[in-house]
Amino acid sequence: MAELAEINEESNELYEHHHVVADPGQTVLRIDKFLQYHIANTSRNKIQQAARAGNIIVNEKPVKPNYKVKPGDVVSVVLTWPPREVEIIPQEIPLNIVFEDDDLMVINKPAGLVVHPGHGNWDGTLLNGLAYYFKANNKSVENEYGYLVHRIDKDTSGLLLVAKTEEAQTKLAKQFFDHTVERSYEALVWGDLKDEEGIIEGHIGRSLKDRRVMTVFPNGEYGKAAISHYKVLQRFGYVTLVRCKLETGRTHQIRAHFKYIGHPLFNDARYGGDQILKGTTFTKYKQFIQNCFKIIPRQALHARSIGFIHPKTNEKMFFESQLADDMEAVITKWENYTAQREW
Repeated sequence: MAELAEINEESNELYEHHHVVADPGQTVLRIDKFLQYHIANTSRNKIQQAARAGNIIVNEKPVKPNYKVKPGDVVSVVLTWPPREVEIIPQEIPLNIVFEDDDLMVINKPAGLVVHPGHGNWDGTLLNGLAYYFKANNKSVENEYGYLVHRIDKDTSGLLLVAKTEEAQTKLAKQFFDHTVERSYEALVWGDLKDEEGIIEGHIGRSLKDRRVMTVFPNGEYGKAAISHYKVLQRFGYVTLVRCKLETGRTHQIRAHFKYIGHPLFNDARYGGDQILKGTTFTKYKQFIQNCFKIIPRQALHARSIGFIHPKTNEKMFFESQLADDMEAVITKWENYTAQREW
């Protein structure tokens, strides 16, 4: 029996992908029992939920929970991200809720808000805010704080999708796994990109020198495949506003990819964008850049839109948000600066 478990701990999608090939001597066994045996710390109910959502594929076809596994069967399953074993304390945190029904929520996350508890951020997160919101408003949810299916960086603003039931989480996770969720971001990057649009490809994984940073491995020797599409929206000579669409959802994907092609995000301290990388040596220009950094004291990146299929109604859903105030302000400042210059 060969088994491969791909856990997306270095991705912004929160699911686990398991691949199991049944032994030649495998006795006929229900798929839920078979997977419970092969996947640690997974309940039979969770596996059945995955099957009902179409997340269990045997020999390239979805199967029901009562399917009998036979020798040589190739089994692939997508399971939702297990909840962190940490107490989520309800905390009153303002939430900009764009959409909500009984199954899911779309939230416009401000920059500076961590999505879920983790090292160095055990409270004050989006999940803490959701726990307070559900309790204060007597909302009916299956757990105290909802279910995550993806995340965006602390200092990235924009749209985030949250499931309110485990069934919704399971079905949405499959859409992320199949790359059918449509997402676009807007970013201000250093430099004047050569082409009006393009594709950035290159495996992304944690840097071998600094675990806090993701890096691109163009030969695919480390990391996971990542593909980003971009289109130029506005040019300001020394910086460029771009729209990005992702085929994959690796951690820091846009930040790492644009660093890789020599155009780090504006004021992205972790990837070198907090230095003056393009422009003149004039003192007045340097002061202009410092003023811009003060306006947007983070990487200039906003999750602009998200589109998906509703997990219960099968309706096509699409949401778009306004740019965060600090991004709007810094873009306006660059527009004014460009208008005053003679290129």
